Amino acid sequence: MSQTFLPPKWTEQLCDPYAVLGISVTADDRQILKRYHTLAKLLHPDRHTKSSNRDQELATAIFSHLINPAYEQLKNQHKRFSAIAMLLSEARVLKEQALSSESVLFQEIREMTAPQAELFYEEAMACYAEAQYKSLHQFYQVTQQIRILNLVYLQLHKSNLLLPQEPLPIISKVEVKPVQVTLSEETNVKPVLKNYAQRHYERAIEYIKLTKWTLAVQELRDAIKLEPHNSDYHALLGFVHLRQKLLGMARVYVTQALKLDPQHSLALKCATRLKIQPGENRNPKSIAKALSIAALLGGFKNGKRSQVKC
Repeated sequence: MSQTFLPPKWTEQLCDPYAVLGISVTADDRQILKRYHTLAKLLHPDRHTKSSNRDQELATAIFSHLINPAYEQLKNQHKRFSAIAMLLSEARVLKEQALSSESVLFQEIREMTAPQAELFYEEAMACYAEAQYKSLHQFYQVTQQIRILNLVYLQLHKSNLLLPQEPLPIISKVEVKPVQVTLSEETNVKPVLKNYAQRHYERAIEYIKLTKWTLAVQELRDAIKLEPHNSDYHALLGFVHLRQKLLGMARVYVTQALKLDPQHSLALKCATRLKIQPGENRNPKSIAKALSIAALLGGFKNGKRSQVKC
């Protein structure tokens, strides 16, 4: 199939390979590869056997001429930094009138503080990514929205924030010297199991003390993936969202924490601020999806401006 099958304006989207793949400009190697594999499954010809021949051809063309080149660009570190540099350059000269006709979403993120914008950006990106390739004929419109979102987001940050950074050390390095140990026959040695979820939780607490909200959110999400029924993790993540004035997301995790433990002290304290009624039980997945849609419509406007402290 020739590349002329795609409209010329579609191929112009390759100037932002992050938008083509539907990932944030801060995505790492693992996230880039994971998204590429997801798209490879979504656009595989076998998934379009019941569709028209034109849809099958369109799926193949998008994957071959857009997704593959975008992935090849981002998996190479040097090319990735070049792409970031080009986007930063475009973001610096982006004029206000260029966004005048866009969604209120972009006006919202521009008014947020940097930590608020970072959390909001990731949530909006996840929602766009979910919708990007559901309708192949709407791919261009959604990808264009992602591209503009990237530019607006980059306007709020300096270039050095996008360079690879060393992870924040929580425990200082300690020199370990070899020690000779003699075990008696009565000694009963048992292996110590590592609780990785608890480690994520403890690191999140340290990040919260340093007001590094984005890192705290990531640690708590990783902890919840490992132990999804731990009320402490949900309550603390709800607290972090509340401190960032993202009230919708705060309600999701506080409600889930109370569902797991109705007497959880932190969750109850946050619930009072969020006006969550006793016994309120809602599906976190449906709430999160609704919030993501609301975010695209400017639904976090009230949450952003509310002055709430837990």
